[in-house]
Amino acid sequence: MPIQDQLKKAIIQMPQKEKDKLLLRLITKDSTLTDKLFFELIEDSSTIPERREAIMGRITRISKIIQDSPGWILMDMRNLSGDITYHVKVTKDKVGALELNLFLLNTFLEKYADKLRGYSSRTDKVALYIAKKAQTTLNGFNKLDEDYHFDYKRDVNHMLKQVHQLASKMYAKQLELPEVWE
Repeated sequence: MPIQDQLKKAIIQMPQKEKDKLLLRLITKDSTLTDKLFFELIEDSSTIPERREAIMGRITRISKIIQDSPGWILMDMRNLSGDITYHVKVTKDKVGALELNLFLLNTFLEKYADKLRGYSSRTDKVALYIAKKAQTTLNGFNKLDEDYHFDYKRDVNHMLKQVHQLASKMYAKQLELPEVWE
């Protein structure tokens, strides 16, 4: 919500002590902002590798849970994707977004290939999700500096190969995902 110029001027003219109290009250209302400030001010933006490792650990741990249906696989992937999105929102870690999304897709597609191999009404939603997630990940990869392309090309091609071999292949073709990134 935009703030009117009059209100901006009035806030600027407030005594510093009043502004500090008001700021602290407002920050507690937004947990994302609180986490972002903690990351930038207290952690000094130096904990990105540890945060990535923690999310990778969750992905690995959750992927080891034996799921008996594509619906549960989809639910787990969505929850983990939310963790990745939150990480990026707090840290602005675009390389981490790519790395974590590739890790999520490759881990789940390898682990549950038998459950996701054939297309059916049960695999439809997860197949669409996988194809769209692969497209978003590939778009993020293409936006990164070319220096990163060499580092992640193997993982991207592995992801694309799996997406085109499993139930998601129909959606991958509709979204015009390449089978190999050159």
